[in-house]
Amino acid sequence: MKPFQANLVNAAVLIILGLWGYLGSETPSATALIPVGFGVIFALATPPFKKENKVVAHIIVLLTLLIIIALFMPLRGALGRGDTVAAARVGIMIATSIVAMVIYIKSFIDARKAREAGE
Repeated sequence: MKPFQANLVNAAVLIILGLWGYLGSETPSATALIPVGFGVIFALATPPFKKENKVVAHIIVLLTLLIIIALFMPLRGALGRGDTVAAARVGIMIATSIVAMVIYIKSFIDARKAREAGE
């Protein structure tokens, strides 16, 4: 999977599951929309990311790391409440973000190796 594709998949998962968490809650909190916001940013950044814009790529990597870290608090809360559906939802968002991060890092390493081989 190419990095921009991983970004788009991650964006879709964050948007869909984030909206599900917000709209499906009996007491919705605005913080449940944070993954949705990140997903929208990732989706909007996909075209320049696809064109291999390095600045956008690095921003996406940084924001992906930030959302991975930020999602651990809701995961802990869901586990503490015994809410398996919420825990699964947040776990899936964390997993897709981690997979995307691995793909980004692998692409950075491959690009560096290609650049060094061409020198």
